[in-house]
Amino acid sequence: MASPRRGFYLIVPPEYRIVGAPPASWFVDELMRHLGQPYYVGILTAAAIHGAAHQQPMVFQVVTSKPTRDVRVGKVTIRFSTSTRLERMPVVKKQTETGTMRLATPETCAFDLVRYPSAAGYPGNVAVVLSELFEQLDPGALVEIAPIVRLPDVQRLGFLLDWVEAKTVADGLARWLRERKPRLVALRPGGAAAEGSGNRWLVYPNVDFEEDR
Repeated sequence: MASPRRGFYLIVPPEYRIVGAPPASWFVDELMRHLGQPYYVGILTAAAIHGAAHQQPMVFQVVTSKPTRDVRVGKVTIRFSTSTRLERMPVVKKQTETGTMRLATPETCAFDLVRYPSAAGYPGNVAVVLSELFEQLDPGALVEIAPIVRLPDVQRLGFLLDWVEAKTVADGLARWLRERKPRLVALRPGGAAAEGSGNRWLVYPNVDFEEDR
């Protein structure tokens, strides 16, 4: 038996005894019900499930509604990011070995990669992940999510999609963005945005992509 939270218990099958816990996908849905919090599996974990597995995440990443400390049980770690827009972001139910879990759609995942830069590995790593994920993206679904997130998130995602040569996927976002008259932003959050970006997203690329991976 293992107990990642007070009052919540796991049966550890013999094949996972060395690890100390079954995979997080086996129990995340029941754990979040126990905590009484909405959630979805997201960011790099969702990207890997959708086929962008160039760099497997070291932790199981979950988006939820309020700050939540990591869950550590055996060698399994669940790390949480917080979103006030959680319940508006599109998700799907993903079949697991023990039931189902709520999984970010590819489009939700793409936006989360730029919304949570420290969890996603910053622009260099995000570009690598998007280069494997963009074929799963529906341009119309991206536009539907755009009003839910911040304008800089739309700008940064669009810029990175162009960077990985997925311009046709991002064209709808670019048309949507033009009507909102965005301001110039830096690609890496917190950095200064110089004038003269020279691209349709008004994003100043303040990173070296090779060094930033």
